[in-house]
Amino acid sequence: MSLIGNILWLVFGGIIGAISWFIIGISYCLTIIGIPFGLQAFKIGVLTLFPFGAEIRYNRSNMFGMIGNIIWLIFGGIELSLLHLLFAIVLGITIIGIPFSKQHLKLAKLSLMPFGSRINQ
Repeated sequence: MSLIGNILWLVFGGIIGAISWFIIGISYCLTIIGIPFGLQAFKIGVLTLFPFGAEIRYNRSNMFGMIGNIIWLIFGGIELSLLHLLFAIVLGITIIGIPFSKQHLKLAKLSLMPFGSRINQ
C-alpha cells in the first residue's frame, strides 16, 4: 500500500514539494552558519519524496537542538508548517485525499521542530 501511495504522491505534487525543500536547503547551505538548517531541510525533502510508510521519531533534543529549533521557527519554520497544514485541510475535505492529508500533517509536525527527529523508512 505504501508503494502505491508514494507513487500517487509523487505524481500529484510530491516531487514539486521535494524540489521546493531541496531549494530551501541549498539556500540555507550558502552560508556556513546555515548548513545545519540546510541539512534539516534536505531531511524533510527526502521525506517529502516518499512519506508513506515512513515513521518519524522525536528524540529528546539537547540544548543545541532546542536552540536550532527556535532559530528554525523564527526563520521560516512556522510558515512552512502552516503551508503543510493548509494542504492537509484542503486534501482532507475529500474522502480520496484523506491519506494524503495525513502525510501533510506528518510533514507539518516535522516542519515545526526538525532538530532531534529521526526518520525511519
